[in-house]
Formats: sequence, structure tokens, C-alpha cells
Amino acid sequence: MERKDNQTIDSEGIINKSDTICIVGAGPAGLAMARSLLSKGIPFQVFERYSDVGGIWDIKNPGSPMYESAHFISSKYLSNYFDFPMPEEYPDYPSNRQILNYHREFAKVYNLYPNIQFNTEIKQIKKVDKLWFVETGTGERYLFGGIVCASGITWSPNIPTIAGQSSFTGKILHSVNYKSSHLFQGKRVLVVGAGNSGCDIACDAGANAEQAYISVRRGYHFIPKHILGKPADVFGDGAHWIPNWLSQFVLGKLLNLLVGDLTKLGLPAPDHKIFETHPIINDQLLHNLRHGDVIAKPDIERLEGDFVIFKDGSKEKIDLIILATGYNWSIPYMEESYFQWKQGRPELYLTLFNRDYENLFALGYMETDGGAYKMFDEMANLITSYIDANLKGNPSAKRFAQLIQNDRPLLNGNIQYLNTGRHSVYVNQVAYKQYRSKIQKKMGWPELKPGQFQHLMSREVTSKENKNG
Repeated sequence: MERKDNQTIDSEGIINKSDTICIVGAGPAGLAMARSLLSKGIPFQVFERYSDVGGIWDIKNPGSPMYESAHFISSKYLSNYFDFPMPEEYPDYPSNRQILNYHREFAKVYNLYPNIQFNTEIKQIKKVDKLWFVETGTGERYLFGGIVCASGITWSPNIPTIAGQSSFTGKILHSVNYKSSHLFQGKRVLVVGAGNSGCDIACDAGANAEQAYISVRRGYHFIPKHILGKPADVFGDGAHWIPNWLSQFVLGKLLNLLVGDLTKLGLPAPDHKIFETHPIINDQLLHNLRHGDVIAKPDIERLEGDFVIFKDGSKEKIDLIILATGYNWSIPYMEESYFQWKQGRPELYLTLFNRDYENLFALGYMETDGGAYKMFDEMANLITSYIDANLKGNPSAKRFAQLIQNDRPLLNGNIQYLNTGRHSVYVNQVAYKQYRSKIQKKMGWPELKPGQFQHLMSREVTSKENKNG
């Protein structure tokens, strides 16, 4: 775009912020990105369609998949933002309300709120020469120098069609619409899907429904939330020096001892080694299965009146079906052509960098086998380092741009993940960290260091820390 075009567009009411990075979303990924850019003095603006920060963790946020009983799957010890531990009084696995408060305190402490425009949905983003045209739902129009998509992956429910659905006399809901166990009282409930949310919801149904069932299509490995008295992720974190193949063997044997034969509970035997798919961090469901409060069933064959017929020929009278069938990943404010999609997931360099547009990034469009927030900080630091190098004309920016185009590392840690859409962008956390660190070192871009964000803290917080010190 010629400079005179910029002036023409500006005269038409478009706000020129070509020196500014636009962040879409003020959830965990967006907040990590905001703090990173703020620390380097790079101008940015966050747009958030809801009235406060926290993303999915606010149960009142329309479209949030949160429910009253939801707790953190990872423990508080390994899942915090860098240099911002969760409060000591939090339990090992905090509640959704505690996690929401944690995010809001993070945004407050690091003075992120002034850079966030709330109640503003992004209507569309499109490329205009080297800049990005951004239009909001309230009619504002901008030109930004870069875009970070941080709007999350659990906003577009995957709702499968079940044979005979039109004849079913009961009610069918996707889990995104489930909020409280009061929904289950006096009902015969079937939960479809054994992901972590599905297992949680089945446990709520087991404690409140007339009878609860869970339909499981394939077998999964169940990891207790505590192993030998430690949170499962803390226990596993101490064994990162062990090769993954050995960890798979040892933990597989240990789980056999701790959990036992899952087929005795009506669950299918896992058809893969542990870690080859995202494990289920839940021992409460096994408790419910052993007590008959939840009954395991196979995949659904069809619906018929008020009955569900399963593929083993059995049938149950059901009042309510909850589809815990996951989410379709989407970036709804941009045309699909801006990203290369692989099995429903955007294919990005290190899950962050768009290979076709040097100033288009995504943060949070990945899944991993551990706590994500500290990882988000490290990823945000990498994005910020690249932006900073570009702005300063540092030769490392061109070298990194070549990697974005040509480098396609395997980040699975030699674990053979299942060939599913979910695992097309799944990374082993240790393998990712090692590779990312190696690349950053080659570029001369520093790693995060304790205390480096302290200058962003509000005076009130800094004063309190000094008094405590």
C-alpha cells in the first residue's frame, strides 16, 4: 500500500495503527502475549468481546464451556504464568473460580487492563498490502502492523448427528450448554465422550441423576490426580530425564498397579500406549464406575423413541444426552485461506508463526501433555523477540524468517501420537521446550528470566513486595 493510500483510507475514518500489534482475545494466551509485548515496549491493543479477562474460565462468558464443578486438570505448581505463582492457599487442583481470579489478578498486577478494549467483537480481519485491516462489531475500523490470534479453541462445539435422532423423545445438549448438576436431578442421563470434561460431567450425573451412563468409543489411559501423594504432573516432571519410551513403559506398569484392569469396569482396553493420546486425568470416574453410580456403555448404534441402542445390542431408557464431543477449531474473524489447515487445525511453525504472512501469529492453537500457561509465556517471548528483531532490523529476523518457511521439526519426543485431528498439532512439552530453546539461542534471543517483568507491576504490588521482603 502506498503512503498516499494510507492517507486516503485515514480520511475515510480508518484508524491507522500500523505501528501496533492487534491481539484478539483476553484469555490466558492473550494475557501472556500482552505482558510480553508490554515488557519490550512494543505497542499493542487487545480486543475482547466479553466484559473482562479470563476467556473460558468465566462461566458467565457466553459460549464458555465452563461448568460449576470444573477444576484445573493440571496442578497449580506447574501451570502458572512465568514468575507469577498461584496463591499458596489454592489447593493442588484449583476450581474454575480460583483460576478466573488468578487471571484477573495477573492482568491487574501487570497493568494490562488499560490496553484491553472490552465488549468488542472482531467482525473481520483481512490483509491490505503489508498491514491488516480490522473491523469490529461496533463499526470501528483499523489498520494494524500485525495480528496475534489468541481467541482460543473451545468456542465452536462439535455436534455429531446420531442415527435416529429425530425420533428421540429425550433432550440432547452439547456439553458447552451444561453448567450445573441440578440439570440431572430425577433424570436418566447419558454422557457421550470420555475426554476430561466428559468424565467430569459423568461424575456430576452419577451423584445427582436417577442413573448415569457414559458412552465410550475407544479405550483411554486414566491417570490418578495424585501418584504417591504428589500431583500427577509434579510426579511426572521429576522424570523428564528418562527417555520417553522408558517413561511409557514404567508409568504404564505403575498405572496397571494403581488403576487396575479398566475392562472390569466396562471400559474398553486402551488400543495405544500411554501418552500416545491425551490422557484422562481423573480417578473420580473410576470410583463412580466401581460403585455403579455411572455405568459404562459402548458407542451408540441409534436412538429410538426414549431409548438409546448401543453397538453391543444393549439399550437403555434415557431422558437426557450430553454430547461431550469436543470442539471444532476456528478463527471465525478471518477467512480460512489465511491459514494452512491440517485435519481441522492450523499448521504453523512451532504452532505460532504463519508461513505465508510474516506478521500473522497464533498463540494457544496447540495441545500438549502438561500445563500450558508458562509455555504460553515462553511462546509469547519467542513471538515478541521476532517482532522486536524485525522492528530493529536485526539480521536474526531474516534468519528466523527462513526457518518459518523451511523448518519442519518433529516435536513429538519420539512418541507416536494417534493419527487424529487433535494430535496433528499435539506437541511433547519437553521436546518443544528443548527445540525452542535451541532456536532462540541460535538467534541470540534471550530466555525468560526471573524478575524481568517486575518493572510492569503496579506500584501498590511492588510496595507490598518490598515490605514483605
